[in-house]
Amino acid sequence: MTKNYRVLLFYKYQAIENPDKFSKEHLAFCKSIGLKGRVLVGSEGINGTVSGTIEQTKQYMDYVHSLPGFEDLWFKIDEADDYAHRKMFVRHREEIVALNLEDDINPHETTGQYLSPKDFHEALLDENTIVLDTRNDYEYDLGHFKGAIRPDIRNFRELPQWVIDHKDEFMEKRVVVYCTGGIRCEKFSGWMVREGIGQEVGQLHGGIDTYGKDPEIQGDLWEGKMYVFDDRIAVPINRVNPSVIGKDFFDGMPCERYINCGNPECNQQILCSEANEHKYLRGCCPECRKHPHNRYVSENKLTTTEWEHRLNLIGETLSNNHIA
Repeated sequence: MTKNYRVLLFYKYQAIENPDKFSKEHLAFCKSIGLKGRVLVGSEGINGTVSGTIEQTKQYMDYVHSLPGFEDLWFKIDEADDYAHRKMFVRHREEIVALNLEDDINPHETTGQYLSPKDFHEALLDENTIVLDTRNDYEYDLGHFKGAIRPDIRNFRELPQWVIDHKDEFMEKRVVVYCTGGIRCEKFSGWMVREGIGQEVGQLHGGIDTYGKDPEIQGDLWEGKMYVFDDRIAVPINRVNPSVIGKDFFDGMPCERYINCGNPECNQQILCSEANEHKYLRGCCPECRKHPHNRYVSENKLTTTEWEHRLNLIGETLSNNHIA
């Protein structure tokens, strides 16, 4: 049964002469049709994900394809039950994906070899090929390709230094990289080529999203779910033999539910069951559970006595300087 809403994932490296003006006009159009989502615009191109009704998303795709240089922009489309975003943002950024290189990469000039889902699947089965996940650690922990290397990073811009620190693992191997929709790999694979890291560098064309939709591969060799930056958080990829690999932050049980730590100064994303969210007051550590601005405490209107009681149940004590 066809759903009434759709989510669009897209990007294109295409020179934009006046990105600030482009952004304002883009936002005005999106709001005029009731679209929601997040779009980044820079002098190097556009990167975004938006959601809306079938008619709204069709209007948006037609609008973007009418813009000079964006006639062939590739939209990846998912059906949805409702909007996957709460508001509409269009923002001008120096980079449409933040790698923060001193000497930036132009993907039109240097990038890794594009691999179709079938070619990438073959690479996954090749013991002489290294598969590197270019996403953040919390994205990997929810789901990843079987055998892929997990970089110990919280932000994409940390990846080049991480690879430099581990480059001996890559130098004599063929390396293939992947990300959600392909945009991070465009630049990062180009950086690896330029730096001479790996005997050969390839990238999954269209990212995990495209791999999961391929009618022949059907997401085979993907484990868990794919992290997405919208209200859905997790989407299925493997239609052959799906599995759950995420583990609850507190008890290690299978889990695919992400929350943000209740301490706004921490805000760490953790996999956590609903039961453990309540048990641990949405705090990732004792300090965050006791933080005076813990959002769980304020949202649930806990008094000091109730707060203290909940902490006592897990063997912790509220300090005297907290006021309900």
